[in-house]
Amino acid sequence: MKIVFMGTPDFAVGALKALREAGHEITLVVTQPDKPKGRGKELSKSPVKLYAEEWNIPTFQPVKLRLPENVEELRKAKADVFVVAAFGQILTKEVLEMPKYGCINIHASLLPMYRGAAPIHWAIINGEKEAGVTIMQMDEGLDTGDMLLKGAIPLAADETADSLHDKLMNLGGSLIVEALSKLEDGSLTATPQPEGPLFYAKMLSKEMGNLDFTKEAEELERLVRGLNSWPGAYTFLQEKMLKILASYVKETESYGTPGEVISVSKDEFVIQCGKGSLAVTRVKPQAKKEMSVHDFLLGNKITVGETAKNS
Repeated sequence: MKIVFMGTPDFAVGALKALREAGHEITLVVTQPDKPKGRGKELSKSPVKLYAEEWNIPTFQPVKLRLPENVEELRKAKADVFVVAAFGQILTKEVLEMPKYGCINIHASLLPMYRGAAPIHWAIINGEKEAGVTIMQMDEGLDTGDMLLKGAIPLAADETADSLHDKLMNLGGSLIVEALSKLEDGSLTATPQPEGPLFYAKMLSKEMGNLDFTKEAEELERLVRGLNSWPGAYTFLQEKMLKILASYVKETESYGTPGEVISVSKDEFVIQCGKGSLAVTRVKPQAKKEMSVHDFLLGNKITVGETAKNS
């Protein structure tokens, strides 16, 4: 098939790679414009653009895809289908209806659950037992189009947003190849999304990571994993921000007030929560690299009775 591929972050690279390796003709890659990054504000290319350049695939980076001149560029590509994976711009009705097979989206959730921007993170934060990818026919709504193909995987007990991202990236690549094969031979069935209860996966913010120890330890442990590695969970200890990268729920006999450090050993320190306690095993101190709590405690003293605070 002739494909226009639209995507920007690492998640989209898995699908682009799978389509290329399956023998599809990628006539054009559409990705977000290069963005200034770092102190020097040097322009940084998206992961999708870097991959496209590596394989000499033409790229197009419109600031606003909906502008008539940019829509015309898509038309020139003469693709059979547009494949979209975390592109970052809304597609107009004109674009959605342009190719023969329309626009097919790779969404990192089991729709209709977790429509929206951050389905991977919220699946972990909410304690789901499984996650997955849905290949869907795009319409003018937000992740509301007909479902074409689904794949699910169980979540590991220590699953983080980063580890789940990589698993779903690979799953999305294999599913889109299968979906396009079935689309071409007419064996793909479109299923409308059911109405009813679902959780909208809203965008993440740094403030979400500010741990509130009046909550249950299980909830905070999921938040730590769900926000790893971005935006990250954190607290303030000894008046300094401390990112918490790894933790687990620990059964303890000691009971303090929420936020109080109730035990310290060579490899962890334990913070009392509203229910249960959270044992912290890996951290990132302010302006320093991440490290184990063992290494952190070699240069920092934490004592029982101290309080981890929200600010």
